[in-house]
Amino acid sequence: MKSFVRLVAAMATLLFVAFPIGANEGQLPQADGVIRKLDRASGTVTITHGEIANLNMGAMTMSFKAKTPALLKAWKEGDKIRFRAAEVKGVLTVISIEAAK
Repeated sequence: MKSFVRLVAAMATLLFVAFPIGANEGQLPQADGVIRKLDRASGTVTITHGEIANLNMGAMTMSFKAKTPALLKAWKEGDKIRFRAAEVKGVLTVISIEAAK
């Protein structure tokens, strides 16, 4: 029975790793924030943000990697945003950004 449980656990882990975050990124909670700094050359954005529930992260200011460089193209420092973030391959990554309403 232990070997069966281990097998199921291993299969679940493989499935989790096999499917990219994009498969469920729309289900990630959004966080409110303000863009403080953009570094398009390195593909990073610094955001002062509220709680990010899925990352178990409280309000703070920090830098994130952008999922793609194009994600940062339309934004400027001072923009109020809603965004989704996740840990992708060990890196805190902004998955999507939209204007705050």
